[in-house]
Amino acid sequence: MYIRLSREDGDKQESESIGNQRNILQRYINENNLTLIKEYIDDGVSGTTFNRPGFNELLQDIENKSINMVITKDLSRLGRDYIKTGEYIENYFPEKNIRYVAITDGIDTYIDSTNNDITPFKAIMNDMYAKDISKKIRSVYKEKQKQGEYLCSIPAYRL
Repeated sequence: MYIRLSREDGDKQESESIGNQRNILQRYINENNLTLIKEYIDDGVSGTTFNRPGFNELLQDIENKSINMVITKDLSRLGRDYIKTGEYIENYFPEKNIRYVAITDGIDTYIDSTNNDITPFKAIMNDMYAKDISKKIRSVYKEKQKQGEYLCSIPAYRL
């Protein structure tokens, strides 16, 4: 099972927390009589990059044929770069005989489903969300700069 939480997600609702993702994934594993081989976690890492320690470890285990399935809470936990996410789901995982499941999105590459057909559109929406959030954060900082607000961290010393 793969779990990811970015800093941007950290202030979001509780359902995105590491613990809640873990609970959802473990319930799915138990209900489907699957065997958990390993848990991969990237805490505080953006989904817009695939250069993540936990994800790289997962890829290494795929190459070593240690695992044959990847489960995430939803597609956005795998990644928010729709081109790279699509590359993994459409090419890499099938070439390596890896079943991919995104529980709350109803994606399961093992079965033929219309949910799998709309996966590229979900990936695009996840990518757009990441870009939109980034623009909003930058615009807030620009506005604070214009108003002369202090934007730096706490100084290491006092005068």
